[in-house]
Amino acid sequence: MAKQDYYDVLGVSRDASEDEIKKAYRKLARELHPDVNKEPDAEERFKTVNEAYAVLGDAERRELYDRGGHAAFENTGAGGFGDFGGFGGFEDLGDIFADMFFGGGLGGRRANRPRRGADLRFELTIDFKEAAFGLETEIKVPRTETCSHCHGNRAEPGTPLTTCPDCNGTGQVRFVQQTPLGQFASTRTCSRCSGEGKIFEKACSVCGGSGIVRETRTIKVKIPAGIDDGQVLRLGGRGDAGVQGGPPGDLLVAIRVRPHKFFKREGRNVVCEVPISFVQAALGDEIEVSTLDGKVKLRIPEGTQGGKVLRLRNKGIQDLRGYGRGDQLVRIKVVTPVKLNAKQKELLRQFAKEGRGSVPEESKGFFERVKDAWR
Repeated sequence: MAKQDYYDVLGVSRDASEDEIKKAYRKLARELHPDVNKEPDAEERFKTVNEAYAVLGDAERRELYDRGGHAAFENTGAGGFGDFGGFGGFEDLGDIFADMFFGGGLGGRRANRPRRGADLRFELTIDFKEAAFGLETEIKVPRTETCSHCHGNRAEPGTPLTTCPDCNGTGQVRFVQQTPLGQFASTRTCSRCSGEGKIFEKACSVCGGSGIVRETRTIKVKIPAGIDDGQVLRLGGRGDAGVQGGPPGDLLVAIRVRPHKFFKREGRNVVCEVPISFVQAALGDEIEVSTLDGKVKLRIPEGTQGGKVLRLRNKGIQDLRGYGRGDQLVRIKVVTPVKLNAKQKELLRQFAKEGRGSVPEESKGFFERVKDAWR
């Protein structure tokens, strides 16, 4: 019978983080431990979960598994990577080597020490103007929190918590194996208490003995003026709950800014393109231009060439550090008409005869007539 995919065993995706894999393992280990779960197949499933975590919980083994699947661990020999019965459930390979040379896992590191909760990431999409001026909004974030019913101790209130007899409250159990190279000692998480050091007679009726619950919370987020696409806001203490009294993680809000139809951003400056007729370009004019603050007047100098950039001071993006606003850069696009009536064509022919495109002072009245004809 084909072995089940280890990712499916733990119920995680193939791109799951180390923390997600560890959380999934701990949850399943609590549910399937033979001392807690009396279903006929619980023990076998418990062994399969430990086997899966022994591979996916280690970066090198996980890489091998991702490349070759179960075949990567076949015929490895007793005591090697294929012998999961001896090594399943350890926290990392550093514990094993520390036992070999120093007789204890990393200076007596305790599995039930307080641990910080995982950071969460949330993507928030906002409009261009919201990024320019900032806003305060609310987001809904699913996260783990300490169970309010048992206050995180995992036992039903009123029932006792006792020291785990297997690990004597340390959360770790030491194993010794004989290998061709000699005696090999390893320390791994206690499977009976899942590294907590305490066991309970009756699991909490709300969290099922995990000590944490999944909740969706509404969180206010203040987006500062001038934030750019791809920047990340860190909200301290808004991530997953800590373990064994550890602090909660942080919430990372990644900002995505929707493109604007008219404006583009270049640093603190806003860039736009404005079309004008070649009469306006030749004679000059005053036009209305949209800005982030609304419409303003912009003077087009006489003889403006296509591609020229005109600057509107302090109409750009607010600096995040409070150093004022950038400018709006207006790139001029001179539009050549594609449909002319007979009168317009005749006027242009006269214009060509008058100096091949030059604009002498004495001809200015004529060009005013051309301008009027196009309005």
